[in-house]
Amino acid sequence: MDAGQPPVAAPMPKIGPVTYSDIPEILSLGARDFLRAPGLGLAFGAFYAMGGLILLWQFEAMDQSYLVIPVAFGFPLLGPFVATGLYEMSRRLEYDLPFRPGDILGVIFRQKDRQIPSMAVVVIMIFLFWVFLAHMIFALFLGLMPMTNILTDWQATILAPEGLRMLGFGTLVGAGFAFVLYALTVVSLPLLLDKEIDFITAMIVSFQLVMVNTGPMLVWGAVIAVLLFLAMLPFFVGLVLVLPILGHASWHLYRRALIHPDA
Repeated sequence: MDAGQPPVAAPMPKIGPVTYSDIPEILSLGARDFLRAPGLGLAFGAFYAMGGLILLWQFEAMDQSYLVIPVAFGFPLLGPFVATGLYEMSRRLEYDLPFRPGDILGVIFRQKDRQIPSMAVVVIMIFLFWVFLAHMIFALFLGLMPMTNILTDWQATILAPEGLRMLGFGTLVGAGFAFVLYALTVVSLPLLLDKEIDFITAMIVSFQLVMVNTGPMLVWGAVIAVLLFLAMLPFFVGLVLVLPILGHASWHLYRRALIHPDA
């Protein structure tokens, strides 16, 4: 595939096996790709981390600090879209294609005329619905409590009996949303970048992959969730490093998990 050309039309890929031993291997490959081009990877990670800080400051300014928790849990779900440039970087490293920042950004820009924006709309709508539902859960459990700033006085809210019940119920509901979005996007975005295929088919393929390889794919999802959560704790700073490694690793998972008849 030429660097400046759109992907060639491709038939439906087949689902391949994913094993537990694949997980440390793809993480190692992700770290390798990051070390081969750390500057651009750190730039993508910094962009994502800055988005998190902007959301945090915005909720503070609007006196809606109670939205920090649901958004913090949902924010990583938008990470795969930011990682599109990382997928392209790994693709070029794999195919030994020219590797210049302008080329990478050019490919990202050209996605506006393909399928990724349509898929982004679906995912963002689900994310916004989760934020709305989280607002309702907060009101249901904590609506009658005196309002406090969760960021500065979280003990009075979160550790209260109502707060703990809210966290328990909200975690169950959020886990359901997270699983659906994870299953729909785990390989569909690199697939859309790499091949000419519609976004609905890509999401179906991604969901089927999770269903066929449920155990290893759930472990991979847990690895992503834990690493991103830990990376967000110091004011999103850790995302600068964690996001590019996970983004590159996700490309290698995609390459290992799907079998393309035209390959």
